[in-house]
Amino acid sequence: MAEIIPFKGVLYNMSKVSGEDVIAPPYDIIAPEYKEKLYGKSPHNIVRIDFGKELEGDNELQNKYTRASGYLSLWLKDGILHGSKTPAFYAYEVDYSIKGSRKRLRGFFSLVRLEELGRGVYPHECTHSKPKADRLNLLRTCRANISPIFSLYNSPGKKASEIINRDMLRKPYMEAKDSDGAIHRLWIVDAEEDIEIIRNDLKGKPVFIADGHHRYETALEFKKIMDSETSSGSPIHRFTDSPKPWDYVLMFLANMSDEGLTILPAHRLVKKLPENSLDILSQHFTVEILSSKDDIAGALSGYEHAIGFCHRNSDNLYLLRHKGHKGAGLENINPALKELDVTILHELIFKKLLNITEVTYEMDTAETRKMVRKGIYDGAFFLNPTGVKDVERVALSGERMPPKSTYFYPKLLTGMVMYKFND
Repeated sequence: MAEIIPFKGVLYNMSKVSGEDVIAPPYDIIAPEYKEKLYGKSPHNIVRIDFGKELEGDNELQNKYTRASGYLSLWLKDGILHGSKTPAFYAYEVDYSIKGSRKRLRGFFSLVRLEELGRGVYPHECTHSKPKADRLNLLRTCRANISPIFSLYNSPGKKASEIINRDMLRKPYMEAKDSDGAIHRLWIVDAEEDIEIIRNDLKGKPVFIADGHHRYETALEFKKIMDSETSSGSPIHRFTDSPKPWDYVLMFLANMSDEGLTILPAHRLVKKLPENSLDILSQHFTVEILSSKDDIAGALSGYEHAIGFCHRNSDNLYLLRHKGHKGAGLENINPALKELDVTILHELIFKKLLNITEVTYEMDTAETRKMVRKGIYDGAFFLNPTGVKDVERVALSGERMPPKSTYFYPKLLTGMVMYKFND
């Protein structure tokens, strides 16, 4: 099972910067125009390290990765960033609104010892190679985890949660508001007895990656590279058999048994739909016709299993409910995946029935419908959110869902705490 340890985190110096000026969303959801805005907020915004600009004239010796390393070193030297004096966990809260209600996501930052996936740390989604190459380049130059991996554990006893909740009664070390209006707060948890309770609560429990599969796989690859260099006698590093800095990765850990977690669906936009799509789908699905004015998300929420659909040739919306009869193209799918709407969509509708190979993802239902009405896409499929128990079940089965099967909300801010290798 996963091993967690406290660490000496790298933090922004709150006497020199404002939290809202220096933090940023995760790199993979930052649009180009918002990146410019983040650059303009502060010369010390974390985006310059985690997701820097590519400039004309960049080469192997001078590029966004070398600039990131330079910023990190300079900010540490100038005291913009500083390292914690003692090992600690870092309690983290996001106070946010969703669908008119107020919620609090709570957990803590920790180092988690790297293991091959499926040995204590479990993925639930497929990944792509390009994002991993970018993260590996950044890791090799900065030798630090800048942005955390968002992970889950399940502890009904909530011993760690009790410590975190108690420490959050104090004034936070750092506070910042994101672009959605959510408030992010950070506390340092360094009392030895608290650290021990937290570690014991998670001992023997599996950890499930919610967001950050690419970063975890990148950390594994970096570990293999560094282990190879040291074992080959490279003079760069010489260590004993004790754990090395790259044996660990920065994670935010949230308890599934708490109530602050939200999973949103990512809807699918597609092109090259057959004109007789509904006829094809009706062979395997019960089709319910809705009007163009209906709320597709609301209609879907009334069913445990249903998929929404719209086509550019019709103003109507449709609800698709799988008939589940034999010969439906799902015979060889693992039982842990078989009942998921996202599996039925990708494995049956896209692969077997409609031959869809290119998919675009969109979170907002109104925007999704608008792009179909404008003819930018031929059609769209709408999903209910995947449940957190589904994530746990699929991960423990050793299977993976299609990409973008889950959208965990809210997103963690980059820059709240970092892990720099002390080598």
